[in-house]
Amino acid sequence: MNQSLLLGIVLAPLIGSVLPGLFGKQLGKVWSHRAATYGVGIAFILSLWVLKLVALDGETYNQQVYQWLQAGSLSLEVGFMIDALTAMMMVVVTFVSLMVHIYTIGYMHDDDGYTRFFSYISLFTFSMLMLVMANNFMQLFFGWEAVGLVSYLLIGFWYKKPTAIYANLKAFLVNRVGDFGFLLGIAGVLMYAGSLDYVEVFAQAPAMSEKTISIFSNTEWSVMTLICILLFIGAMGKSAQVPLHVWLPDSMEGPTPISALIHAATMVTAGIFMVARMSPLFEFSETALSVVLVIGAITTLFMGFLGLIQNDIKRVIAYSTLSQLGYMTVALGASAYAAGVFHLMTHAFFKALLFLAAGSVIIALHHEQDIRKMGGLKKYLPITYWTSLIGTLALIGFPGMSGFFSKDSIIEAEHLSLIAGHDFAYFAILSSVFITALYSFRLFFLVFHGQERFDVHDGHLPHEPSAVITVPLILLAIPSVVSGLFVGNMVFGDFFDGAIFVLPQHDVLAHFAENYHGLLGFVLHGLMTPPFWLAVLGVATAYVLYIKRPDIPAKLQQQFSWLYKVLDNKYGFDEFNQKVFSGGSRMLGQVLWKIGDQTMIDGVMVNGTAKTVGLVARVVRQIQTGYLYTYAFAMIVGLLILLTYFVV
Repeated sequence: MNQSLLLGIVLAPLIGSVLPGLFGKQLGKVWSHRAATYGVGIAFILSLWVLKLVALDGETYNQQVYQWLQAGSLSLEVGFMIDALTAMMMVVVTFVSLMVHIYTIGYMHDDDGYTRFFSYISLFTFSMLMLVMANNFMQLFFGWEAVGLVSYLLIGFWYKKPTAIYANLKAFLVNRVGDFGFLLGIAGVLMYAGSLDYVEVFAQAPAMSEKTISIFSNTEWSVMTLICILLFIGAMGKSAQVPLHVWLPDSMEGPTPISALIHAATMVTAGIFMVARMSPLFEFSETALSVVLVIGAITTLFMGFLGLIQNDIKRVIAYSTLSQLGYMTVALGASAYAAGVFHLMTHAFFKALLFLAAGSVIIALHHEQDIRKMGGLKKYLPITYWTSLIGTLALIGFPGMSGFFSKDSIIEAEHLSLIAGHDFAYFAILSSVFITALYSFRLFFLVFHGQERFDVHDGHLPHEPSAVITVPLILLAIPSVVSGLFVGNMVFGDFFDGAIFVLPQHDVLAHFAENYHGLLGFVLHGLMTPPFWLAVLGVATAYVLYIKRPDIPAKLQQQFSWLYKVLDNKYGFDEFNQKVFSGGSRMLGQVLWKIGDQTMIDGVMVNGTAKTVGLVARVVRQIQTGYLYTYAFAMIVGLLILLTYFVV
């Protein structure tokens, strides 16, 4: 595999970002979006070639590209590790990003920050590619932080909008909490492995798993458990797992293309990818796997409930993302890494499709986002309707759709797991199948079916947007259907051999594979399992509540007002963070300002010094009389004191 090929993949989006970013005024709108789109397009084509080399020709790559710093035996480098996991992520990231770039040409056409937006999203793609292609922790952390920084810029892209500024600060600060744990985990790796290179660290994993560390007195922790939990805290921030999930729904304040890019293939999947990449470490700590499993299950179930009461079209899909990320995390905790990253791939396609379809609806309704003010849009937006239906069916795991193969793989694998917490996790993800179907088709029915509730602006009825909006929808709908067909190779086959490590006693997918009898058998088996019937029940419930008897939801809300209030308050997480962490930080700042700054520094150190000098000056001034006998007397007294001192 040629190093120039890999450099071309990461540098093409970077160049596509720099050109409109620095020379946007000179290039103009057209050439700015061309530079950014061509850059990502080149990266996508080259990524496809890399996937071909890895999947069909069996090639891999792991070499240093550039040495940044040498400190004793520690070498900090820029390097690439290309295997099946990396190649798959590269294709997913660049394809979704390319669709978003094309879509943005139409969506952001009249925005004043048009060229700046293209610069940001190309830089976002570059950052994510650096993250997934890294062969060491230093470069991983660089890509990790770069993704976080650019997401801050994108969420707050409309910087004159107060809610957008609040959302990007919230995302930035919450991710710093996770990143602090992530950095401590990397420090632990360096401390005990003496290297930041993946291969060298993974080779020492068995030895590291036998070491312990005393954090508190008389308490011994497994070094591997501590490192893995710290690394996972970083993943909790990036992949929005409870309780570090609070930033992601608010990130909807950014433009819709960013919602698709952040929620589909880039930022939120970074944590899932990282844990899968670190499988040689996590496999040696069942405690860490149990933590991952339980956190993922909690996120899946309780974030799904919140999607039931949202009325903003983008926020419904956002909470869907939180729940689906929980599914992936559960798979990682059950050691079904291949199923988790397979769901990452399928989810990237249909979730990007759903977000971009939501953007199409928003454009058609003159930036209306409240689903209660929509309805009956099927006849006005036929392409958006059918592509949304495909995305929604994939999301609920309808048999034959991509989401069916990936989600059912996770559910069946979790059913076979023996990791502590597996019973609760199985209940959570199984229950979430019904919840997902209910809120997904609630959204679908309220937007596209039923009575028309939208306002007609200037006599213009809603209509399908331009081709740059609809073509990406069609192109994303295709893999939303067909990508599930790779389940045999990616979940039950040897596609990830050498990229993902699983101990024999944890290999639930190997046991699941014993009952795998091809795609048709998988589908037929799925028709007889609880997930299918729960999904059907969810769709039927949504149909009754929002098409046949639309009066029932209001009655239920009134009857269970206490429950609705709990969900509407998002379980109090935002309020708790606002009062405890934000309020506590402000209170601490005020205490330090009043006591530390005003009293101690200004009052004692600065003003106190001046007052002391003034007091001494007033006392000394009294002996400056101007009479000769006074000074002679002072000299005699001084001489007596000196003589007494020397004699004694």
